[in-house]
Amino acid sequence: MKKLLDQIARFGVVGIIAFVIDYAVLLFLTEICCIHYLISSAAAFLVSVIFNYILSIAFVFETDKSQSKTTQFTLFALMSAGGLGINQLMMWLLSDLLFIPYQLSKFAATAVVMVYNFVTRKLFLERKERP
Repeated sequence: MKKLLDQIARFGVVGIIAFVIDYAVLLFLTEICCIHYLISSAAAFLVSVIFNYILSIAFVFETDKSQSKTTQFTLFALMSAGGLGINQLMMWLLSDLLFIPYQLSKFAATAVVMVYNFVTRKLFLERKERP
């Protein structure tokens, strides 16, 4: 249990840093560059995913060393695509349909995607214990 709690804490630290990057890029692209918030959100998400991948593999998850780096990155990218889909859907639903400012919608979307990311990465990226 302690190992899992430590892992969740490391995941949280990496996630907070990735969120700051994501949010800063979102605001910059939307407010300064005048790009629609959904396009900015997708671009920001992709920037933060690269950072998140590097730190998740290095500090959070004990990956299966029998998998190639290409396989690991492909799995990570596929899982991230799912997260991007959730992020975009929530941003659109909250901002366009419920008229919540995109700056606040991003927080709700990030919370949901964070849970999705931890569960999917734990299931598909982490090294499985041998009995």
